[in-house]
Parts: sequence; C-alpha cells; structure tokens
Amino acid sequence: MNRKTFISFGTKTRRCCTDAFPKSCKMTLWLLKMMIPISLAVTLLQHYGAIAFAARYIDPLFRLMGLPGESAVVFITGAALTTYAAVAVLLSLTLTLRQATIISLMVLLCHALPMECTVTRRTGSSFAGMVVLRILMAFAAAFYLNLILPEMPQTFGFATAPHAETTLVEVAENWTVTNLKLSIMIFLIIYAIMIMQNMLQAFNMLDAISKFLRPLMRFFGLPEDAAYFWLVGNTLGISYGGAVMFDCIENGTIPREKAAAVNRHLAMNHSIIEDTCVFGAIGISVFWIISTRMLFALIVVWGRKLMMKIFRKTRKTTAN
Repeated sequence: MNRKTFISFGTKTRRCCTDAFPKSCKMTLWLLKMMIPISLAVTLLQHYGAIAFAARYIDPLFRLMGLPGESAVVFITGAALTTYAAVAVLLSLTLTLRQATIISLMVLLCHALPMECTVTRRTGSSFAGMVVLRILMAFAAAFYLNLILPEMPQTFGFATAPHAETTLVEVAENWTVTNLKLSIMIFLIIYAIMIMQNMLQAFNMLDAISKFLRPLMRFFGLPEDAAYFWLVGNTLGISYGGAVMFDCIENGTIPREKAAAVNRHLAMNHSIIEDTCVFGAIGISVFWIISTRMLFALIVVWGRKLMMKIFRKTRKTTAN
C-alpha cells in the first residue's frame, strides 16, 4: 500500500466514523423510545404476577407437547420479555433435557414480541400478523419436535432460582440499572454497525457481499438484494439490528415489500450466533435448535409463496 492509498484509506475511514455518530445517536433514540416503555410495562406486569397468572391458562396445551405445566411460565416470560428472562426462569425448573430443548425452541421462535414486532412493523410487516405468526409457529415447532426428538432422560436444571425483587423499589432500581447499561450497549452496537455500513459503502463492498450471499438468498426464497438486511437480522437480531434495518429502508437499500419478506424469515431464524451460544452454554442441543429454526424459516417463506401462487391462479380462473 503506497502513501497516497494509505492516506485515502485513513481519510475515508475517519469520515465513515464521523458520519456514523449523529446517525447512531438518532437511531438509538428511535429504538429506546420503543424499548423503554414496553420494558417498563412488562416488568410491572411480571412483578404483579400477571405473567404467571396468564401461564395457568395454557398449562393443558403445554402438556400435549410433552411439557410440564410450569414450563408455560418460561414461554410467557420469553414472549413478553427476552430470551435471557426466559433462561432465568428455565434454570429454576427441573426438567429433562428433552423438555428443556422443546421449551427453548419455543422461546427462540417467540420472544420479546412487544419489542420485536414493533420493530418489524416499522420495517414493512403487520404487528398483529407477526405476533400471530410467531406464536403459531412456536407451538407448531414444539409439536413437531415432540414427535421426532429422541428420548433424553438426562435431568436439566440448576436448582437455583434467580433472585426475585420483593418490593417495587427494588424492581425500579434493577430496571433502571439494567436499562442504562442496555442503552449504552445498544448505542455502541449501532455505532459499530453504522461505521461498518459506511465503510462497506465507501469501499464498494456491499455489492460483493450481496453477490456472495445470493445463492443462500435463493435457497431461502428471499430477494437477492436483501442480503445485507438479512445479514444484520441474523447477526444482531431484530431488536438491536432494528435501527440499522430501518435505515436500509429509509436510504432505499431495500424496498419495504422485500423487507417484509425477510421479516417473515427472521421471525423464525434471527440472531443465530447469540441465541445459539446462550442456549448451547446451558446445555441445550444446538443441532435441534438450529435445524428446526432453519426448517420453519423455509416453511414460512416458501409456504407463503405457494399460497400466493395458488391464490393468484384461483383468482385468474374465477375471473375467466
């Protein structure tokens, strides 16, 4: 690398970092305006027992999937809060490894619904539609896994329940500290991604990435030009990557209707690295988690394509 090229590289990199800062601040505020009220509301519902109360009414359904009734609390907690909240509850139960694998899959398909479905609504999808899709697919996947999963008699559980705040003041203190840390982390993640995105654009690398991922996009039934949008969702997830994904729509990188198609895939399979590491670390079978999520992502996307094709053909026949 000669001196002129090195200076040009340094100038472009510095400009990418500088340009990314104000946009990252704006995106962080946009994301926090959604996250903080939702987080506070759900935390209060959990503190006053509303989540545990709701779990009682779906106990019978969980037993049909080979799960004990108390595992419903894990699902409800994950659906309302996050995977980490669900893991905290999961670790307080004593289940077989088979049962823990099934409920973990349900959580991964259906977690943080208030937050993540709000994000996907801003990136082209219906809020209610995504909620219904993720809940239905979570139960469908659990039924499927219960049919094919071999016996796993090993006991899963650490027999140490997480600390529960006993007063509203303790809940408020814990919520405030947690959200302050989360806000800082979200800004740093978004800032790093925006720098990377600016550099990819500055050095004309986005087209190369899209070309490399093109065969994978075709396999998943997704638009080829949605590769970067898909990559953000699979590496950062919907919550953290939401601001970056929304920026892709705002700057015209991907049309809203194509983003909606990717959203359906991401509803089944996103944040693949973090989620796999978290659940793998507590002893859940990574193979069954990844393979089932991939399978249902394919079913959702290709299934909708088939339904739309049949619908158009039927309408055309009726018109004639």
